[in-house]
Amino acid sequence: MINMIKRICFIITCIVMILEGNAQVTLFDSGWKFFRGGAQRAEMSDYDDSKWRNVDLPHDWSIEDLPGTNSPFDPTAVGQVSTGFTVGGSGWYRKTFVIPADQKGKRIHIQFDGVYMNTEYWLNGESIGKHPYGYTSCWFDITDKVKAGESNVLAVQVKNEGQNSRWYSGSGIYRHVWLKVLDPIHVAPWGTYITTPEVSESRAKVVIRTEVENMAATAADLRVVTRILKDKSEISKAEARVTLNAGSPGEAEQVAIVERPMLWSTETPNLYTAVTEVYQGDRLTNRKEEKFGIRSILFDAVKGFQLNGKPLKLKGGCIHHDNGPLGAKAYDRAEERRVELLKAAGFNAIRSSHNPPSPAFLDACDRLGMLVIDEAFDMWRIQNNPHDYHLFFDEWWQHDIESMVKRDRNHPSIIMWSIGNEIREMESAPVMAVAKMLGDHIRKMEPTRPVTAAVNNLRPQKDPFFANLDVCGYNYAAGGDHLQESLYAQDHKRLSDRVMFGSESYPLEAFGAWQGVEENPYVIGDFVWTAFDYIGEASIGWRGYWQESSFYPWNLAYCGDIDICGWRRPQSYYREALWRENTLGLFVKPPVPTFPLNPNKQSWSKWEWHDVLPDWNWKGYEGQPLEVSVYSSFDQAELFLNGKSLGKKATGKANKYEAKWQVRYSSGELKAVGYRGKKDVATSVLRTAAEPVALKLLADRPVINADGQDLSYVTVELVDEKGNKDPKADNLVKFEIEGNGTIVAVGNANPMSIESYQQHQRTAWQGRCLVIVKSDVKAGTIKLRAVSAGLKTGEITIESK
Repeated sequence: MINMIKRICFIITCIVMILEGNAQVTLFDSGWKFFRGGAQRAEMSDYDDSKWRNVDLPHDWSIEDLPGTNSPFDPTAVGQVSTGFTVGGSGWYRKTFVIPADQKGKRIHIQFDGVYMNTEYWLNGESIGKHPYGYTSCWFDITDKVKAGESNVLAVQVKNEGQNSRWYSGSGIYRHVWLKVLDPIHVAPWGTYITTPEVSESRAKVVIRTEVENMAATAADLRVVTRILKDKSEISKAEARVTLNAGSPGEAEQVAIVERPMLWSTETPNLYTAVTEVYQGDRLTNRKEEKFGIRSILFDAVKGFQLNGKPLKLKGGCIHHDNGPLGAKAYDRAEERRVELLKAAGFNAIRSSHNPPSPAFLDACDRLGMLVIDEAFDMWRIQNNPHDYHLFFDEWWQHDIESMVKRDRNHPSIIMWSIGNEIREMESAPVMAVAKMLGDHIRKMEPTRPVTAAVNNLRPQKDPFFANLDVCGYNYAAGGDHLQESLYAQDHKRLSDRVMFGSESYPLEAFGAWQGVEENPYVIGDFVWTAFDYIGEASIGWRGYWQESSFYPWNLAYCGDIDICGWRRPQSYYREALWRENTLGLFVKPPVPTFPLNPNKQSWSKWEWHDVLPDWNWKGYEGQPLEVSVYSSFDQAELFLNGKSLGKKATGKANKYEAKWQVRYSSGELKAVGYRGKKDVATSVLRTAAEPVALKLLADRPVINADGQDLSYVTVELVDEKGNKDPKADNLVKFEIEGNGTIVAVGNANPMSIESYQQHQRTAWQGRCLVIVKSDVKAGTIKLRAVSAGLKTGEITIESK
């Protein structure tokens, strides 16, 4: 295997090769050259790239420090507030590789999971294609241009230019790249389509449609065999025969029966593997594995959304695609961690706003049991920005819809296809015609899931647009704390068969939004804006709209339930009280605002949460009253200050799961106790910290894979002698690393920090900061050390295996 890897690529420090029959699938992420800016003739094989920077993928140059600075932020950035004052521009990538001579006659494909944006590709100086959209995957057959046994040069030009996004997009090849060496007779890219049209606890019917391509010179009689595996054991098998002319594709349809299936759900995300083998005579030409789940979904206005025949409310959140300190880089572990954190906070559904997510993200949702609305676009023919996708829509919409649907259709986590978000002029005939066109195309390709879209400015005039959807997404429909105030109830009176959900809702209206879901089957869920904080749309969660250049240095939206480092914010604890039993959160309103307020903030701009903190450190305010809030799904909560009860208060649904006290500040211990009946079930405590004396390091995973891609997220806390984090500490912390790993990012979640995400240092904010460590390809020990003047050094060891 090692010799084979060496023969396939030059200048590769990490390769993952998957053998699928006679196919070789190689992770093509290592050993690239990168240049930021213009480079004439860089597509040519003889171009001298020796002075270019060596990079591995995923890569995002917009998160890197700007040349000559220690920051990625620029107050004059073209995208301004929308992109968080980050910079795009143009960039080039080049990679030199070899296909062994004995692979001549094979079909060679190159696949890009995501490149932002407006990309052109060359092999050995010849164009192999373009791909404008920055969020869909694309692939190219490079067989006729690759030179077996010789050096080949793959060149990629990326143009993230002008105003083209309403949020942080990142720049460059930010998702994986794959090289595939295939027999001329093979399963087509994204050619496996698995459905489960009949599902019960006793029996499931699995239909497998496999598109096979015969790129050989003669016709071929083929046998397609699909085996269904669970935990590596074969439980069902199906065969089909197909005859293909030379150069032609064809489809084999098979039916497999699974007895007593283990159903996929949010609680039990059971996955099966379909292993499809293509034989010409006795020769195996291709072996393809595809994960899938056996589950049924149903939507109607009487029973709501049902998963496997059981009603389920969607506890949802919208997310953008960036990974905070990593920028847009879609490492598998970064994508998986986001899903883990959201699930731990109570979410069971995600809306991928406003673009298809990475394959790695969807794989994580499948494994962990997270439902997904897979969304295509943020605009169609009418622009949101002068240089956005509207310039390419007419030529490319079908290609990109097919990329999304064909790539993603086997993921059991996906329950709806969304054709767009807040499309402009939805009440006009041309826009409604586009909605029909997109919806019909998706239903023709993949009819097992409903088509939806997120609609704003809700009113009856939107009915003709909604008529093109199977399930209707309502942006900001809650309207208050009671359902009768909402547009849901009004529209249900007019159109009783309409299935609705809150495709976006304000954090401040969480209670009312969830009551509309909980009390009515025709409202199937609510998706808060947002579940995870993100770069761009800077300060909508504080300064709000209308946005101005003067908002700099704000660069984060500051509206997520979870911040960009992965730490839960106060609103997350309130939402958990809405969704779960036995929850308790304790927070204090600062005596002065955390950040300066915006006197011109619009009344409709409500993406913020209340200015509260998990902090009982208010030196200088002794004896002054502070407002203390408890978020709780218990019947009652009791508050104690230094052991003295300040009284019990009801915290159930009738009180919107919240109780407040006015407490005169005194250092020490503030404790909340949650009661179920007369029994105290849970406590939440805030303690006054002394001056910090040490650095404490906590790794989310002390053991990671030695694959050059795996990550460990290390939280650094500034603690006093008793180990209490000091939430006022803002020391500069410097990091040192040795062994078989590197620091790929740092952060602190401060929405106004313009520090580098790449330097080996970060100022603490609210008493902590974050270091993200990446493994090398060689196994061994990684030692991370945190140093700050006057504090005891913190150390942690991470094993890479």
